[in-house]
Amino acid sequence: FDPSPILEPLERVGGSQRKKMSGPSNSPQFASLYVGDLHPDVTEAMLYEIFNAVGPVASIRVCRDAVTRKSLSYGYVNFHSVPDAERALDTLNYSSIRGRSCRIMWCQRDPTLRKTGAGNIYVSNLDPNIDNKALYDTFSLFGNILSCKVASDSSGKSHGYGFVHYEFEDAARQAIERVNGMMIGDKAVTVCLFQKRDKDAEKQNFTNLYVKYYPQDWDEAKLMEFFSQCGPVTAAAVKIDEKGRKFAFVNYESSDDAKRCVEELHGMDLREDKEAPEELGPDGHPVGHLYVQRAQTKKERQAELRSQFSDNRPQNKAVNLYVKNLDTTVEDADLREWFEPFGKVTSASVAKDATGKCRGFG
Repeated sequence: FDPSPILEPLERVGGSQRKKMSGPSNSPQFASLYVGDLHPDVTEAMLYEIFNAVGPVASIRVCRDAVTRKSLSYGYVNFHSVPDAERALDTLNYSSIRGRSCRIMWCQRDPTLRKTGAGNIYVSNLDPNIDNKALYDTFSLFGNILSCKVASDSSGKSHGYGFVHYEFEDAARQAIERVNGMMIGDKAVTVCLFQKRDKDAEKQNFTNLYVKYYPQDWDEAKLMEFFSQCGPVTAAAVKIDEKGRKFAFVNYESSDDAKRCVEELHGMDLREDKEAPEELGPDGHPVGHLYVQRAQTKKERQAELRSQFSDNRPQNKAVNLYVKNLDTTVEDADLREWFEPFGKVTSASVAKDATGKCRGFG
């Protein structure tokens, strides 16, 4: 339900989140924090300035889209020491960064807990004023929370539902029993166990279609009339993109009718002059020939775009490696000798200072 990493167990200490200790020395293994719900303009430098005020920061990374390089609105902050990471979690969680309340949690590299879905609950009919902190404060009474998030749009406006992931299933069951139907803000919420979506089944059993290259004078009524030839249509919506091009969504009552529509109407020639030369659109589909396919989610479209980018990106024949922590006596010939057993080396160079000594990398 959330792009954030799975967290290590947390315990409540003085009203804040704190990582449980593990191992014979009672010390956590990592000092890494996940920072989510970031404003798209937040950079590594901004995060460094904020978190380094708590304690020395080892490294910071804001995750970005592989194609557009735009921020994915989350990142990781690694401290040199666990106490500094704990203090950052205690003092900065839900603080405002560029007008948005950030969400800080312990980073856990093991995804097993998230995949099982154990202890994960779904909260719907939330008051628009309920944010991540309010949701956390409400549900933290029942057990250790691993992740807590209110779903929202890019501007931070709540979608009216959220998720709470507990460390133990007993805590989740207790939360459902105690909070389901309770007033939070001005609304009575519904709380239930989160059911993981079967994405493969959704792709096979769809009712919503994405439509383009239809006549520009068609409105919702005309779309519903035209597409009803394949079965009852429940809704149709006309949209316009940033370039002024029209597209639409058409929703059927049944999945079978939607599939039949794709099979029968996709590619239908709707041009007045069917003898005219065909013009291809930017996506390679003939303009004036109806385009009808299953409507994809934003994540699906982004994944498809990334896949196309990776497939079309030229592969470099040469691979450049960066080597550091070299001794001051290392020469170019030494690098070449070490790496040639693994393949042909086209060049090997050691960075040197004014005196000719290795600067420690190459």
